[in-house]
Amino acid sequence: MTTLATKRDFLTLDDLTPEEILETLALARRMKAGELRDTPLVGKTLIMIFRKHSTRTRVSFEIAMNQLGGDAVFLADRDSQMGRGESLEDTARVLSGYGDGLMVRTWGHGELQIFAEHAEIPVINGLTDLVHPCQILTDLLTMTEIFGELQGRTVAWVGDGNNVANSWLRAARMMDFRLRVACPEGYAPDEAVSAWASETGHAEFIADPAEAVEGVDVVVTDTWVSMGQEVEHAIREAAFTPYRVTSELMARASDDAVFMHCLPAHRGHEVDAEVIDGPRSVVIQEAHNRLHAQKALLVRLLA
Repeated sequence: MTTLATKRDFLTLDDLTPEEILETLALARRMKAGELRDTPLVGKTLIMIFRKHSTRTRVSFEIAMNQLGGDAVFLADRDSQMGRGESLEDTARVLSGYGDGLMVRTWGHGELQIFAEHAEIPVINGLTDLVHPCQILTDLLTMTEIFGELQGRTVAWVGDGNNVANSWLRAARMMDFRLRVACPEGYAPDEAVSAWASETGHAEFIADPAEAVEGVDVVVTDTWVSMGQEVEHAIREAAFTPYRVTSELMARASDDAVFMHCLPAHRGHEVDAEVIDGPRSVVIQEAHNRLHAQKALLVRLLA
């Protein structure tokens, strides 16, 4: 069993060093290619706490543990005493005696930090409202498959400055590529993360999406209405409509540029169908890479 003194958490991307990220991506590519079929997590169990709905996160982590020889246990609020008010602190302490790792998908980032503070086993961020580091690890894997090197590339984020955008900002500075961010007024990414990425010149904030995507290697967006924001749907749609990724917008990117989206997607809203279903879209490759990136991450943290 991992001890509190030696455990490593993955709450944000910078819980790994840039060198460790590159090593993790290299391992993921080898696993995906079938070069490594070891089962280093035999006898290990990942406990997965879901306070938010999921498709890709749940399925990819469960299958990852299975392919690595381990097991996964799913817990939702309605299936556990957390739904009846048991504290996160007690939950973390108790589950630490049952499993070898916790994957938590929740609302506030502070909740995740409580789990990490009180758990004696590694805690993995499956998503919070602040960041989504497993998704960005997947996106970096996809970029390396397409372009080889991350360094020197240019990515345009178009749309809501949400948790995924915050993770792209961290990645840009850490992995030495440029990120242009185009968001409507009032929907910018986290101020602290933005300032941190900007101070080294790795992030640029551009109001005009057409200017932001000019000549870039990757155009990426996300849904305009995330979980918990449904009551804001009409207001958000009005604000974000000028930021829809259309064929005309994609045409301003470089000739070999690709389109990325973490899914679920809403065609005709944040992206037009001819873009997400077109030849420049790599969203399915990106989604499949959740499995391989997380397998490599699990080996790093739990093996």
